[in-house]
Amino acid sequence: MSSDAVTAAGADRPTLLVIADSLAYFGPEGGLPADHPRIWPTLVGAELGWNVELVARIGWTCRDAYWALIQDPRVWATVPKAGAVVFAVGGMDSLPSPLPTALREQLRYVRPPALRRRVREAYQWLQPRLAPLGWPVALPPKLSVDYLEESRKSLAYMRPELPVIASLPSIHLCDAYGRVHAGRPAAVRALEAWSAETGVPLVDLAQAVRPNIYSDDANPDGIHWGWDGHVAVAEAMLATIRAALVSTRSETALEGSG
Repeated sequence: MSSDAVTAAGADRPTLLVIADSLAYFGPEGGLPADHPRIWPTLVGAELGWNVELVARIGWTCRDAYWALIQDPRVWATVPKAGAVVFAVGGMDSLPSPLPTALREQLRYVRPPALRRRVREAYQWLQPRLAPLGWPVALPPKLSVDYLEESRKSLAYMRPELPVIASLPSIHLCDAYGRVHAGRPAAVRALEAWSAETGVPLVDLAQAVRPNIYSDDANPDGIHWGWDGHVAVAEAMLATIRAALVSTRSETALEGSG
């Protein structure tokens, strides 16, 4: 098959659009390219026979996912040909952030560089010492759900038949966050209530990766996963996406017969 034929065949396939935080593209030794064959979005795409568009950055919350949806032209180009959209965010939202999130995000803009390094060192010293307070979290559950709902409504306006999948926060053993995740239960309750109201299925990342996080095969940072974690998440995502596709086809068939 010629390269042109391969390209044409790929263009005809649906695309899995994944808007995520760094858990989607970090492996046991650090960050990886968006098309790395062993990260879960690529595993899912390969199993489905779909293309994959991964739009993600370290530290992204549900708010960042919404901003990506409405601001990133890569997302705009992908939505019309998407077979499903996964919002793999929300974990960062529920982590303790006793120092304002805006402060962390602005550190890169501090000048001169010598001052920036000192400010960053101070932040990195304070964060793990204050994190055991468990509060406040990076983004309150109500805001996380509000941004996810705005994202869902935006997609429904453009593609009402498009399956949308979200996730429940992962777990961690990260020293940078004091190994504290007191905000997770409230986040789970809010997300589950939103899911029940909207019908958006949720993939429980914590359930999928717990064995890996508590093993010696996870990333030493205590928050990112090893390869077994990516495989487990891919399996959970595949089951949920396939169920969503079946449900969508059934609804479309009913509407067509009505």
